[in-house]
Amino acid sequence: MIDFQYIFEYFNGAPLIIQIIWMVSCVLFVTAVVLIIYLKVFRSHLRKNEKIVKTFQKKYEELLITYLYAGVEDEEISSEQQSIINKLKSEIKNEFKREIVITTLLKLRNEISGEMADAIQELYCQVGLLDYSLIKLRSSSWYIIAMGIRELTQFNIEKANKQVVKYANHSKSEVRKEVQLYLINLFHFKGLDFLDDLKVSLSEWDQIQLLEVLQRSKDQEICNIIPWLKSENDSVVIFALKLAEIYNLFETKEVLLELISHKSENVRINLMRVLNHLSIFEAKEGIKRNFNKRNKEEQIAFFQLLENLYDTNDEDFILKQIYNKNFEIKFEALKILKLFHNEQFNNLKLTPPESEFVKIAKFLQNN
Repeated sequence: MIDFQYIFEYFNGAPLIIQIIWMVSCVLFVTAVVLIIYLKVFRSHLRKNEKIVKTFQKKYEELLITYLYAGVEDEEISSEQQSIINKLKSEIKNEFKREIVITTLLKLRNEISGEMADAIQELYCQVGLLDYSLIKLRSSSWYIIAMGIRELTQFNIEKANKQVVKYANHSKSEVRKEVQLYLINLFHFKGLDFLDDLKVSLSEWDQIQLLEVLQRSKDQEICNIIPWLKSENDSVVIFALKLAEIYNLFETKEVLLELISHKSENVRINLMRVLNHLSIFEAKEGIKRNFNKRNKEEQIAFFQLLENLYDTNDEDFILKQIYNKNFEIKFEALKILKLFHNEQFNNLKLTPPESEFVKIAKFLQNN
């Protein structure tokens, strides 16, 4: 039997630091016990919930498969199908069951194609799930709005376009992303119209996702991107530049030349890549005239352009830049000189022998 009086007397007679250690140990022990009990209860609840979900999924899968094969040729909806619709209407009044029905519909829709996939989409509207998705768009919680838009995307509900596009400038990036994916997945290049009035920044990740969806699309009829190249939103301009590069939009040449003096350095750097890709020689003189006013990243991007679009008119500029104070620019200039004027490169006075200039030249000679 534990002698609690002895323990109590020992605790009271112990130094303060020992008492603190014992108290902390007791608190930690109690906390650990409570957490273990909580985790056991929580895991038990999850297992129970998982069983319930599986039971309902199986039930709804059977109903949906019966619905798909219960059609009668001379009727749009058979009596058996109508009975299933009525049953599902009743079931989805419960939020928990409604989410399971949506998940089951999506699962079936991804496993089938053709008319049956269309029938699943129609059923989504017939049982009233579309109404619930539209109600989510009126929520005050951003994540519910995002969820509603995602559902409309998954079920290809084009008629919700006006309700969805008004969230294109939402304060939450998660909502904006769902809007963009809805528009691109359902309307392809026409869905890019949201760029006309986009006030917020289009992130690099958003741009990558949009381009990926567009390139997977069967509809590759590109729209007019010139208004976006003239946008006040720099991220929209950069996205339009990527479209010009990917889809070889040489007809945008005149607008691209105007962008050489754009206020944004990021736009100008992205522009260099497009000018290079489309081989727009006319851009070189304008850039060379104010070359020293541009930042180093932009200057280096211009040399990469020159390497592909070099002609004899660039010789004087290159000879001047081989003595540039910046190492990378000096390197790029010497590399171009070696490529296009190898004899002149070999005749350079390599003095003094320990200089950075000489080291670069010798490296290029050996490579």
